[in-house]
Amino acid sequence: MATINLGSIKFNWRGSYSGATSYVIDDVVESGGNSYVCILASTGNTPPNATYWELMAQAGTNGTNGTNGTDLTTTLTTQGDLVYRDGSGLQRLGAGTAGQVLQTGGAGANPSWTNLSSDYVKLADGQVSSNVAQVSIDGFFSSTYKNYVLLVDNILLNTGGTNIFCQYNFSGSPSSLTQYAYARNINASTSANSASTYYGAEWTSSRIVLTSDVSNANPYVSSIQIQIFDPLNTTSWKHIHFQSCNIYGNGGGIETNIGAGFYRNVTSAISGITLLPGANNLAQLNYNLYGIKGV
Repeated sequence: MATINLGSIKFNWRGSYSGATSYVIDDVVESGGNSYVCILASTGNTPPNATYWELMAQAGTNGTNGTNGTDLTTTLTTQGDLVYRDGSGLQRLGAGTAGQVLQTGGAGANPSWTNLSSDYVKLADGQVSSNVAQVSIDGFFSSTYKNYVLLVDNILLNTGGTNIFCQYNFSGSPSSLTQYAYARNINASTSANSASTYYGAEWTSSRIVLTSDVSNANPYVSSIQIQIFDPLNTTSWKHIHFQSCNIYGNGGGIETNIGAGFYRNVTSAISGITLLPGANNLAQLNYNLYGIKGV
C-alpha cells in the first residue's frame, strides 16, 4: 500500500530561533519578540528572511520592555509613584505629601500634586446617644478662621414639647446672664393644612431660643444651623444667625425658625457655644463644626 507524506498537519512550535537548527515547513519560532512560521526548509537563515519565514504574530508595546516597550519597573522607582505621558513619552510623578490631591493642568499640561483648599474646614464633630443636660462645643475658635458654621442634626429630646436654646461660652463656660437679645421669625404648617407666621423676641434673656416644641420620638427629628461671626473679636457685640426646622406635636405640623442673637454690652471673645433644652435632657444629636477663613 502506497504511503502518502502529508507533511505537518499542524504548526510545530520550536521555541526561540537557533542558527544551528534545521527547520522545515510549518515550524514556528520566536525571534525578537515576534513569531514566524517556516515556509521553506533551511538552516541558518534568521527571521525575518522572507524567503524562509513568514511573520505570524508581531510583538506590541507591552509596558515592560522590548523594542517598542517601556520598562515601568525603571520608570516607577518608589511606592506611591504614578506614571503619566508628557509631550515625549511616559514619565514618573513621585508621591506628593500627605493630604495633597492630584490636579490636572488641562490639555497640553502635566498633572501635579496640590494642597486642598483650607478656606472651609471641618474642625470638630460629635454625637450624643444618651441623655445629657447640655452639649458644649468649645475650644475650637482660633485666629486661623474668622467665621464658623455649626450644623446640628438628628435631634431628639428625652421628653418632647420643649425648646432648644443656646448660650455663649466665655473661657469655656456658658453665660446665663440676662445679656442676650434675639429675634426670630417662625413659620408653621399643620397637618390640617393650615399655616401661620409669628415672631419671637427678647431684649434681656438668659439664652437664645433656636427652635421650639422639639420631639422625643423618631422619625420626628429636628435640625439646626448656626452661623457664628467673628467670635474672637473684642470690639463688638457677639452675634449669631440661625435657622432650624422640626416636626412639632409629634407629627402635628412643621415649624421653621430664622433668627439672630446678640450678647449685649460685652465685647469679650467667646470660646464656644452650648446647646441646652428648656426642660429635661437631650436624648440624641450629631454636630459638625466648620471654620471659614475671612478678612
